[in-house]
Amino acid sequence: MTTRAIPARMCTRPGHLGRHHVCLECRAAFKHRLHEPRTRVCPNCAGKLIDTGSDLEVPRRGDDAGWRVLGVLLRAGVTFHSTCCDGPGWRPRTMAQVKERLTAAERTGTLVAEALTTFDIDEIGRGPARGVAPTGT
Repeated sequence: MTTRAIPARMCTRPGHLGRHHVCLECRAAFKHRLHEPRTRVCPNCAGKLIDTGSDLEVPRRGDDAGWRVLGVLLRAGVTFHSTCCDGPGWRPRTMAQVKERLTAAERTGTLVAEALTTFDIDEIGRGPARGVAPTGT
């Protein structure tokens, strides 16, 4: 009887949970399986759904500020895809955080998507985005 070595998995996160697809116009989110790669259409308005990734925490439909923040992020090309247990990295949650980063991006000439995913405002324009909050904060 032969035994096979089972490769060690670094990530224990389930990969079958699916991805969120969002319609900003309808403030609607739908979760679809990963194995269905096709263009998604909103059942409410027939607009194209945006693949936001599996780590999105969808705002409630009545959360105006949350949907504004999400709209800014998605229009800048920032999504919530991750490759492992660490998640997609830091993302702003308030309009104040978004405005600070947009101002810093304009001041430093940094790409908007990079500025929006940088935790520390003082680091914007100083190199590659860190994307992860320091431990202990």
